[in-house]
Amino acid sequence: MAPVLETARLRLRQWHGRDLAPFAALNADPRVMAWLPRPLSRAESTAMAARCRRLIAVQGWGFWAVERRAEGAFLGLVGLHRCGAELPFAPAVEIGWRLAHHAWGQGYAGEAARAALGFGFTRLGLDEIVAFTSLHNQRSLALMARLGMRADPQPFAYPALPPGHRLRAHRLCRLGRADWHGTAASAPERDHRGGIG
Repeated sequence: MAPVLETARLRLRQWHGRDLAPFAALNADPRVMAWLPRPLSRAESTAMAARCRRLIAVQGWGFWAVERRAEGAFLGLVGLHRCGAELPFAPAVEIGWRLAHHAWGQGYAGEAARAALGFGFTRLGLDEIVAFTSLHNQRSLALMARLGMRADPQPFAYPALPPGHRLRAHRLCRLGRADWHGTAASAPERDHRGGIG
């Protein structure tokens, strides 16, 4: 069974049917999608959740659904993903996050990201994890810095966006296993496989 990561406040887990409606709502929110090409339709959001679920089922990790442990409220997604071959720094594994607006400003993204980084470095044995976003996405860039990631000096052109697109220029940030050295300590986690672990 796919692992479930738990931190002090959060649970990173496989996707369930009950996640689809709140996930569609956050993917339709222009505040959440401001640094992505456009909001997603309900069908596109459902298809994205299905891809996330399938990858976790096949490889045991991916972009997990994130819920608050106290009452099980769905907050969004956080996790790891193999970068597409079209990206100039591939092959690589990225960390990413997308949380509902009501969950912003409470430290959830960083708490969940540290759990995902810990899984990547200790369970998957990755040497490096990357993250990238639009040059204008200061919130995500600040989180990458808090996670200890180092920004490449030169931006890159995100290949899925056409020349001249306002979001095409992206910043790549990197974190090596040697530089990570347990930053997850600020967000204790437990890893369960079917309740055993």
